[in-house]
Amino acid sequence: MCAGSVELAAIEGSGKGPRGWFPVRRAQAVYDHPYHAQMGEALILDFTNPEQGPGARISVELSAVSARSLVRLIEDALEAGERNHAVGNSTHRGPS
Repeated sequence: MCAGSVELAAIEGSGKGPRGWFPVRRAQAVYDHPYHAQMGEALILDFTNPEQGPGARISVELSAVSARSLVRLIEDALEAGERNHAVGNSTHRGPS
């Protein structure tokens, strides 16, 4: 592999792997040759919990076009969710 830049971020969430749900603490993104996907290069996303070892990992390999579509989908979902769950909205159930 000729790995380029590896981007890391501390995150907070949950993921489901072969052994069930686990806390996700780190995200990693790299554009490189994929392990499994049949394409020249891919955006490889890993969601991990380093404290729980290699079994606490979810990996996704996406084409550049699919990765950009996913970014737009995430932004749209966050905007809609924040708008629909805004403080003062009668459907808001979070802390005030």
